[in-house]
Amino acid sequence: MLLAIHINNYTLVESLEIEFASGTTAITGETGAGKSLVLDALGMALGDRADTGTIRHGKDRAEITATFDIAKIGQAKAWLEQQDFEADDQQCILRRLYTTEGRSRGYINGQPCTMQQLQALGEMLTDIHSQHEHQSLLRRETHRRLLDEYCDALVLAADVGAHFRAWHAADKKLKSLLERSDELIARKDLLSFQVNELKQVDIEPESLAKLEIEQQTLANAEQILQDSHSLLGICDQTEGFNLRDGLNQALTILAGLKHKPEALSSAEELLQGGLIQIEEATREIENHIDRFEADPQRLAMIEEQLGLIFQLARKHRVNADQLSDTLATLDAELQGLKGGGESIEALQQQLDALAAAYEAKASKLSAKRKKGAKAMSAEINQQLQNLSMEGAELLVQLSPTGDGEYRSGGLEEVEFLLATNPGQPHKALAKIASGGELSRVSLAIQVVAAAHSDIPTLVFDEVDVGIGGSTADIVGQLLKKLGERGQVISVTHQPQVAAHAHHHYRASKIVDNVSAASLMTPLDQQQRIEELARMLGGAKVTEQTLSHASELFSLASR
Repeated sequence: MLLAIHINNYTLVESLEIEFASGTTAITGETGAGKSLVLDALGMALGDRADTGTIRHGKDRAEITATFDIAKIGQAKAWLEQQDFEADDQQCILRRLYTTEGRSRGYINGQPCTMQQLQALGEMLTDIHSQHEHQSLLRRETHRRLLDEYCDALVLAADVGAHFRAWHAADKKLKSLLERSDELIARKDLLSFQVNELKQVDIEPESLAKLEIEQQTLANAEQILQDSHSLLGICDQTEGFNLRDGLNQALTILAGLKHKPEALSSAEELLQGGLIQIEEATREIENHIDRFEADPQRLAMIEEQLGLIFQLARKHRVNADQLSDTLATLDAELQGLKGGGESIEALQQQLDALAAAYEAKASKLSAKRKKGAKAMSAEINQQLQNLSMEGAELLVQLSPTGDGEYRSGGLEEVEFLLATNPGQPHKALAKIASGGELSRVSLAIQVVAAAHSDIPTLVFDEVDVGIGGSTADIVGQLLKKLGERGQVISVTHQPQVAAHAHHHYRASKIVDNVSAASLMTPLDQQQRIEELARMLGGAKVTEQTLSHASELFSLASR
């Protein structure tokens, strides 16, 4: 429910706060500018396009704040939580600020937001019925929602939407899989070949290192053997002098010395150790020569194996020591294609099951809509007759979708069609209804749907255009009836309508030689009677007019 609108530097207003209560509030006045002030300002708070021309002259920005009571609006509280806005269980504050330079900012509960977010939240809080872009009655999705509210089928409709989304996701997945099936088969065959090819070769980094060492050894076998014999000769077998003989001669000299200094004793110990090391090295060289042999066949085999490994590395564009990682990656992808994904057959079975579930829910919804459409049409048409639209007929039309064509809204399109005169074909509201007719059609629909609607605040802009007398009195009664279930704000020119309101504001404009200002004044009972008299009698209010106004107010209050 709308609690208050606070306006700063907007058109002819420097600062103005207007408070609203539950029930029906009438806004009247001598000029249209003051009355439209409320609706235009509310539209700005709800995300309408900013018009810099509405900023008060001499100011650089305008600011509008609308405060709502959301204690009983679960949908709005859930939306605020989903959008990560700080939520008060009792109130929600929408704020709009825009400058003469064209910059515009919106806030929800003090947090910055987009205009789309303001509009989305605003649609849950207020439904404005007037001749501008808030005419939700012109949208088919509104028709469907109103019918589902009337049929008490909103939960079932939401369930149908959820089933559709599940079916649509599975259908999209199956189509994608079918489109890619040939590609997947080819990819699986390629991966199988590549994995088998890599598995035929020992590509572990350790094995590769050993092969390279062995290849280098065998490739230099003759030189290695020749150098080994040379080493053996130096250590032990060269005639005339070798390391072992030289060390023995040195040790003999040291052994024959008497009174050896400590340094020579240390040298003797080191030479004895060196002799032992030379003898061990000699044995290692002899063993190596005995075991070592050039093996051309083994060399050819190793070089062939290394060539294959390096060829595979070039093929996969990696280093040879990275082939084992490449094999692991390719094998994992292959296993995923073999058994990790869903098969076409299994997915088709799942899709069939989801389609059956969707059709069952959607058929149940269609039956409720078909029954409700007739009753809703009859009730709305009765209200249209009361609103001086004799001969007009509204039809709640259900148009089935094509066979096998699923939609989130169900198996049919819902649209309100209107024939304004007998014998004329029914057409879309946007194509046939004038502004005044659309307002009255909207009023009739809202009265019928009132018991089921979850929008707490309804705003009507001059729904009494083109009517008067007893019809205007009926409009006032209908608005009062709507106000008993929530909140109605009505801008009106008709005293019969204003008399039925629970609350009454008078819009006025004060003009002097320097400036002009718009005011919104709440009226007490006596002031209301005087305002009704002005509306009945024009510029001059007489005692007779006041008496008539008092009687009108008294009858409406009953």
